Amino acid sequence: MTAYIFPGQGSQFSGMGNDLYETNETAKALFEQANEIAGFRISDTMFSGTDEELKQTKVTQPAIFLHSIIRYKTLGDIIPDMVAGHSLGEFTALAANNTLSFEDALKLVILRASAMQKACEIQASAMAAVLALEDAKVEEVCEAISKETGEIVVPANYNCPGQLVISGSVNGIEIACVRMKEAGAKRALRLPVSGAFHSPFMEPAKEELASAIENTRFNTPSCPVYQNVSGLPVTDPAVIKKNLIDQLTGAVRWTQSVQKMIADGATAFVEVGPGKVLQGLISKIDKSVSIRGEG
Repeated sequence: MTAYIFPGQGSQFSGMGNDLYETNETAKALFEQANEIAGFRISDTMFSGTDEELKQTKVTQPAIFLHSIIRYKTLGDIIPDMVAGHSLGEFTALAANNTLSFEDALKLVILRASAMQKACEIQASAMAAVLALEDAKVEEVCEAISKETGEIVVPANYNCPGQLVISGSVNGIEIACVRMKEAGAKRALRLPVSGAFHSPFMEPAKEELASAIENTRFNTPSCPVYQNVSGLPVTDPAVIKKNLIDQLTGAVRWTQSVQKMIADGATAFVEVGPGKVLQGLISKIDKSVSIRGEG
């Protein structure tokens, strides 16, 4: 069985998607449709924007979504057995398995990006990567800091064994970096992001996105999507909606999702979109499966 997976924020690069636009008429038409929906020529920013321009959350998220889903649509008549996406990539997965139309998925991604950027500006917050420490220990340290100090510190991204990203207040994350090293982490370092994604700090964005998701048509998918908040396969549109809303403030259980996909029969993974981040993570989760990229 083959699983198609889609990357999240951080995989962007200047020039992304340009080759698709230049060589594929289907891709060109979709990029032009996206420019109309976005209200500006996002394709121009993708093809020739600076790294700084591409780093803005309101640009990054729709850019990665577009590169990923348009590349997917140029691969031919693919019938995946299962799909999943890392954070933002979950929206791409839902467009790939026909839960969402291209247009509706892009509109939601644009709104999500804007809402998250606004949430980051309301209150300063941060994220950090914790390396080479058991997940259970990271969870324990986060909980202890929150109880002792009142600062918010929570697990945010379960990327692979030995790599867990945490989110929280600036002070909470600073304390956590020290405590994680004391607990045996090889490294605990602040990430260059604008705020604490997948934490309670995203509550304002969650409220804004929830309304839009509730008013968007979700179809019965052509195959299961393994969702971030549960790591489990879902085909019920109502449950998909709820999980997608909860994803903004909940943890991305990528390790658990991939392990469940493999347990359910996945032997091959295809990462579609910019970069090779997910290929690297999957190789650390289970070396026995085959992995390739379609960038």
